[in-house]
Amino acid sequence: MTDPTPYTYADAGVSIAAGNALVKAIAPLARATARPGAGAELGGFGGFFDLKAAGYTDPLLVAANDGVGTKLKLAIEAGRHEGVGIDLVAMCANDLVVQGAEPLFFLDYFATGKLDTGVAEAVVASIAEGCRIAGCALIGGETAEMPGMYAPGDYDLAGFCVGAVERGQALTGDKVAAGDAILGLASSGVHSNGYSLVRRLAADRGWKLNRPALFDADVLLIDALLAPTRIYVRSLLPLVRGGQIRALAHITGGGLLENIPRVLPDGLHAHVDADLWPQPRLMAFLQAQGAIEPAEMARTFNCGIGMAVVVAETEVDAVARALEAAGETVHRIGRIEAGAKGCTVAGSADAWSARAAWSATHNG
Repeated sequence: MTDPTPYTYADAGVSIAAGNALVKAIAPLARATARPGAGAELGGFGGFFDLKAAGYTDPLLVAANDGVGTKLKLAIEAGRHEGVGIDLVAMCANDLVVQGAEPLFFLDYFATGKLDTGVAEAVVASIAEGCRIAGCALIGGETAEMPGMYAPGDYDLAGFCVGAVERGQALTGDKVAAGDAILGLASSGVHSNGYSLVRRLAADRGWKLNRPALFDADVLLIDALLAPTRIYVRSLLPLVRGGQIRALAHITGGGLLENIPRVLPDGLHAHVDADLWPQPRLMAFLQAQGAIEPAEMARTFNCGIGMAVVVAETEVDAVARALEAAGETVHRIGRIEAGAKGCTVAGSADAWSARAAWSATHNG
């Protein structure tokens, strides 16, 4: 019997050298996200963060994790990897600021069947850019090469973000009252929810993704669909810390209908008027392509509103001016009234291509 040929990890489809090369390539990207409390160096078994150096005295830690969903599949098929990392950070960082917390540090998980260092570096570069926008440090992550787990070219992402808020300053919704106003901050597109429906429409309707969009001849359809999720942290934090905001709702899966009630106390109901802001052309396109009813739009997509901001009536003008000065597009979209905890989105026959006046309610 002859001696067997020696096996290596590379024979099984895992390249340690490629993984090491990736870590070396992305180290400068991580260093560029350094902030007080974190040096953002990669390569250790864990990342350190110094809360005292970050300026906190008696903080509560707040953690969030999320992914990008099937938007990733669209990005992979189109070969567009330069924005999905911003989506990943946004989905976590926006969830922290709605608690009143400042995002401090971020970790990512990148999993694939066979590591393509060019793709992975592009993805991590976009994660670092998202961290820069959110003001948090990229202090670590994991790259997993798992042959047989993913189809060729596929990968998946998960993100983990930790923030802090001084004790007593967290947003819990307890200050929301009947008579408060709801402001809406414009989204940058579909953000990162509803893409299973988007991809179904693309397949069924035969969209030409690399051609100009029907609703905007200056933009390729794929670019409109893959526009990164807007990160609202820097715009909102000063107002949160100043006590001018009573509650925030990040409009993700479940749309306006299901997310706003998550930040309301019992006995209060959010009423959102769809006639109060223009339906984005991308949303109108999606609705028309799928003959989607307005109520279904309100529970599937953000419908042009990426963040709902609840403020006292006396603070509306000041908060709106501050947010606009910070670069946000602000719409007054509704009000808080006494009633069963929940949200109603309603519109006239002129809103969202409706055939008649309509309303949809979700009681949370």
